[in-house]
Amino acid sequence: MDNQRFYVDIHVLQTVPPSCVNRDDTGRPKTAMYGGANRARVSSQAWKHSVRDYFHGLFTEDKLGSRTKYAVKLIAAELKKLSPELDDAKAEKTAAEALANAGLKINEKKNNTTGALFFISEIQAKKLAELAAAGEKDKKAYKEALRSAPSIDIALFGRMAADDADLNVDAACQVAHSISTHAVTNEYDYFTAVDDCSPEDSAGAGHLGTMEFNSSTLYRYATVNVTDLIGLIGADAAEAVKGFAEAFICSMPTGKQNSYANRTLPDMVYVTVRKDQPVNLCGAFEKPVVSKEGYIALSKEALFKHAEKIYDDFCGNPEYSFVVGNESMLGAEKVSLNGLLDKLGELVGGVV
Repeated sequence: MDNQRFYVDIHVLQTVPPSCVNRDDTGRPKTAMYGGANRARVSSQAWKHSVRDYFHGLFTEDKLGSRTKYAVKLIAAELKKLSPELDDAKAEKTAAEALANAGLKINEKKNNTTGALFFISEIQAKKLAELAAAGEKDKKAYKEALRSAPSIDIALFGRMAADDADLNVDAACQVAHSISTHAVTNEYDYFTAVDDCSPEDSAGAGHLGTMEFNSSTLYRYATVNVTDLIGLIGADAAEAVKGFAEAFICSMPTGKQNSYANRTLPDMVYVTVRKDQPVNLCGAFEKPVVSKEGYIALSKEALFKHAEKIYDDFCGNPEYSFVVGNESMLGAEKVSLNGLLDKLGELVGGVV
């Protein structure tokens, strides 16, 4: 791409009913102070995890990775495919040596686990297994096997290896914490559970408790550095951008879904392609939206009004822009979700 800057920014407005999709260490829905007001918050980590889960329905497994402490077992499984005569103990010992040669520390006393979660692609596991099966002694070959062929999710979300910084992968994607466009006060749900087998003359519930929840209209934002993504996975970048856009737009963290059935889809999606820098439009909601008749309409209005000001005053209009779920604003092309994904695939495919 000749070092050309190329960013895809995804802005989502999404109404979520009473729910607790992302909890803190006390079990309460996560919140944040922004613009002097308490906001509902869903962490970027929670939404990235749901995106990675969604990927399994979009990509073949050879294009995905696993974040795990049990990388040894993954490589051992590949070794046994190559050498079925190996018993489990020998396969794991050989796999542990392969990872150690690549620069990772393996704790034999803890079931041959790595010290921290390690992100490894299926292709990388196969390459390490092939080297080990061939009796390769050059440690550089093992390290190169772990550096090459990152999966789509490793390329998007990055990898940190505490044992050896050479194995790190800089993420081509950034995801913001989602926040409500308006002030939020958490509420409490007092609930009881009936004991189905209790005597007929017994009184009271078998269990009672409380659960904290809230409802909100969220502003969600993510950006993909397409230039970096192409540098990591080449021609797969177009498929990766389409898949990430679909997964980010359509996924939902699963916290307490059985209790609240809060699975919604966005009310509006605004996507821009920029060649200068990513632009997060959260400033549209620094002053919280105030309404007694719903937040989504006013949130849309605030988003586009703020975008117009930012474009006029600072960075100019994006190269391309698309909107789903709203009339065309700021010159954005009105498309369906499938139309949006096709457009992104074409634009990224044209620069790979």
